[in-house]
Amino acid sequence: MIGNGLAMSGVSREERLSKLEPVDKTSKSGGDDGSLDRLLPSVSTGLSPRKRTTSQCKSEPPLLRTSKRTIYTAGRPPWYNEHGTQSKEAFVIGLCGGSASGKTTVARKIIEALDVPWVVLLSMDSFYKVLSLEQQTRAASNDYNFDHPDAFDFDLLTHTLRKLKQGKSVKIPVYDFTTHGRQKEWKTVYGASVIIFEGIMAFVDKELLQLLDMKIFVDTDSDIRLVRRLRRDITERGRDIEGVIKQYNKFVKPSFEQYIEPTMRLADIVVPRGGGNMVAIDLIVQHVHSQLEERELSVRAALASAHQAQPLPQTLSVLESTPQVKGMHTIIRNKETSRDEFIFYSKRLMRLLIERALSFLPSQVHVVQTPQGEDYEGRTFHGKRITGVSILRAGETMEPALRAVCKDVRIGKILIQTNQDTGEPELHYLRLPKDISEDHVILMDCTVSTGAAAMMAVRVLLDHDVQEDKILLVSLLMAEMGVHSVAYAFPQVKIITTAVDKKVNDLFHIIPGIGNFGDRYFGTDAPPDWSDDEIDEPSY
Repeated sequence: MIGNGLAMSGVSREERLSKLEPVDKTSKSGGDDGSLDRLLPSVSTGLSPRKRTTSQCKSEPPLLRTSKRTIYTAGRPPWYNEHGTQSKEAFVIGLCGGSASGKTTVARKIIEALDVPWVVLLSMDSFYKVLSLEQQTRAASNDYNFDHPDAFDFDLLTHTLRKLKQGKSVKIPVYDFTTHGRQKEWKTVYGASVIIFEGIMAFVDKELLQLLDMKIFVDTDSDIRLVRRLRRDITERGRDIEGVIKQYNKFVKPSFEQYIEPTMRLADIVVPRGGGNMVAIDLIVQHVHSQLEERELSVRAALASAHQAQPLPQTLSVLESTPQVKGMHTIIRNKETSRDEFIFYSKRLMRLLIERALSFLPSQVHVVQTPQGEDYEGRTFHGKRITGVSILRAGETMEPALRAVCKDVRIGKILIQTNQDTGEPELHYLRLPKDISEDHVILMDCTVSTGAAAMMAVRVLLDHDVQEDKILLVSLLMAEMGVHSVAYAFPQVKIITTAVDKKVNDLFHIIPGIGNFGDRYFGTDAPPDWSDDEIDEPSY
C-alpha cells in the first residue's frame, strides 16, 4: 500500500462513457470532415511561396484542449519492425475498485502525469449486457444487480481489449443507462501506446487478468463511496434517495465484499483515497515511462541498411517508359520548371498511373447488349468497393485523378510526419471510411524513398482488417530502397509507379529524384532537412 492523500469526488458512469475515445487525434477513425481542420493550422491557398511548419513545437506542450476532449499533437511512433509485423503491444493498466471509489479520477491523473500521446481510457461500463424486458422492469425498481459479474459481457470485453492491445482497430459499445441497452452507433478506437482499463470487476475474470501489464486497486472508504453514489444517482440520474440506498444495501455492498474486495490481493499497487494520492500516481507513471522506453523502435535506420543489391520484386509494376512518359518526367524533374507546369504534367502522370493501377483489380466476364441488339462480352469489377486512401499531404494531390476514373469512390486520409529529433515517421491523424475491411484500397503517395511512411500507412490499413492482397500502393516516383522495404514487409501488396530511381542519399532524398513533391506542388518552402518520406500539413 502506497502513501496517503486526499480523496477526490467520484465521476459518473455517463461521464466515463464520454471518455471512451482515445485522448489523441485518432480517437475516432471515420470522424467528421471538420475534425482535421481543428487539428491543423489553416493554410493560405495562394500561389506565392509559404513557409512550411514541422510537426512539433518545442516551446509548447504537445496537446490541444477543446471543450470535449484533449488532443495530443505528438504523433504515434512505429509500433512494428522492418518486417512490418507488430513488435510491441500496448501497455495495459488495469484499475479496479468499488463503485464511486475514484477510479476514473486516478486514470485522469495518470494520463496527465504521463504526458504521452495515444492513451486510451476504456471503461468497463460500456460492456454491460443488454437487458431483457423483464430485467429492465427489475432495473426500474432498483431490483437488478448491476454489480454482479453476470451483468457484464466478458467475452466481448476480453476480445476487444486483446485486439486493442495488439494494435488493432476496435469498436466499443456505448451503453445507455436510461434504456439499459446499447446505442446503435458504436465508437471506433484505434492506436494506443497505453491503455487504461477501469471497472469494478476489472480483476474478476482470469482471461482478462492476463491482458493487464499493471494492476492498480483504488481503495476508498465505504462511507465516502456511498456519499458519492448518492450524489451521482440523485443529481445526475434523477433517482430518489430511498431507491439508491435500497440498491446499495441489497446489491452494491454485498457484491463489493464478495467479488471486488477480494481481488485487492491481485493488485501490484493499492492506491488509498484515489486521485489525491500523487505519491502513488508518480510511482505508477515512472514505471510506465520505463516500460515505454524499453519498447522504442528504430525502423527507418533498419530499412536503410536492409535489402541491398536485391532484384526488384515481382509485385512491382512500373509504367512503360514511352517518349510521352519520359518527356513528362523530364519536365517535372527539372528544377527550373514553373509551378504551373509542374502541376499540369504531374496531373497527367497521375491519371496514367491510376489507370494502370485499376488494371490490377479483379474483374469478371460481363455480357451486355449493344444498341444494335448484339451481345458484347466485356468485363466488370469483381469486388465490393474501391476506396482511395491518401498519405497527406502529397498523396492528396492524386485524389482528383482517382475520382475522375472511379465514380463515387470513397476517400480516406492518413497524416504521417517525420519526427525531427528521432528521424522516425509518426502517425498523427487518420480518417478512414466505415467497413473499409471489405474494400480494395488504392493507397496514394507521390514519392517513396525509404518506404517508412508507406509501411506505416499499410500497417494502419492492416490494423483495420484490410486484406493485404487488396492493397495497391501507387506512387509517382520510388527509390529502390522503398520498393524493397514495402515488398519485403508486405509481399502481397501490389506496388505501381511511373519510375524507380536507384539511390537514396544520407538525408533520405531520392537520387536523382524530383525534389520535395509537396513543396513544389503547393508552393511551400522546404526546410533544409526534408526527406522524400516526410509528409507535412495538407493545404486546403
